[in-house]
Amino acid sequence: MTAVLIIEDDPAIRTAIIRTLGASGHVVTSAATGIAGLTSAVDDNPDVVVLDLGLPDIDGLRVLSMVRAVSQVPVIVATARDDERVIVRALDAGADDYLVKPFGGEQLEARIRAVLRRVAPNAPVLPIIVRDLVVNPITREVTLAGSSIELSRKEFDLLHLLAQRVGEVVTKREILAEVWRQGYGGGDRTVDVHLSWLRRKLGETAAQPVYIHSVRGVGVRLVDPARSA
Repeated sequence: MTAVLIIEDDPAIRTAIIRTLGASGHVVTSAATGIAGLTSAVDDNPDVVVLDLGLPDIDGLRVLSMVRAVSQVPVIVATARDDERVIVRALDAGADDYLVKPFGGEQLEARIRAVLRRVAPNAPVLPIIVRDLVVNPITREVTLAGSSIELSRKEFDLLHLLAQRVGEVVTKREILAEVWRQGYGGGDRTVDVHLSWLRRKLGETAAQPVYIHSVRGVGVRLVDPARSA
C-alpha cells in the first residue's frame, strides 16, 4: 500500500486522480495549494508526491525546491507546461519524473511504480528472466538462450524498461521519459531506430516479432514468446 500526496489546485483533476489511485489500493491525500502541500509533505511523510506546477499561491518549482530542502520523498511533477525548459528546470530542481497533462491513470500508476523501484531501500535487484531472455540490471548484461548480447547504453535501458513491464504496453512518450528523459514530442524517430537496432540484436524484426511486439498507434510491449504464441 502506497501513500500518495497529490498537490493539485484543479478540483476535477484532483478528484479524478484520487479516485483512480484509491481504486488501486493507494492511500491518497491531497492539497489544493503549494503551502498546504508542503506542510502535508513534511507532516504526513508520504511515499510519493504528485506535484502540479501551476498552483494558485506559489509556483510549483518553488514548492519542489522547498520539499527537496527537507525531504528526499520521490516527486513526480504533473504539468500542463509542455516546454523543454520547464521540464529541465523541474528535473534540475530535484523532480524524479514528470508527466505532461493530460495523462491517464495507468500512466501515472506506472510512473509511481517506477520511482518507488528506484528509491526502494535495500531492495534486492534481481535479473529479469523472460523465457530465454535474461536482463541483469546490476551488471547491465543481457543473454539470449545463454549467449551474450552486446547492447549500447540506450539499447539496454530500453530493453530493461520493457522487461520491467513485461506484458504491458509502453507508449513512446513513456519510453522517451524513462530512457531519454524527454516528455515532449519530437523523439518518436529516435525510439523507432533504437527499437529496430534492439530487435536486430535479439534476432527478430518488426514484421516477425518474438519478444518485442508493436501495438499499432499505442506503443510496444515485451512478451514471453511461448505465451504470445
